[in-house]
Amino acid sequence: MASYREIQDYIRASNGFVAQTCWIAHVASDYGLTKRIAHNRLTPGERAKPCPLGKRPAIEAALRHFRMI
Repeated sequence: MASYREIQDYIRASNGFVAQTCWIAHVASDYGLTKRIAHNRLTPGERAKPCPLGKRPAIEAALRHFRMI
């Protein structure tokens, strides 16, 4: 399993932008890869910074590259 830093580096090299860790966490949680909700989240159903639709395919490709999905 790759770290968020490794995923960010891969996306930077292949797509030319830096993915925020909250975007990676959002996509990972949509695929069921997160085990729990953060204890300090104010509203469990909402995200402060959801992943933009235009960045989602690159993050999904990175997760596939690291065989996480």
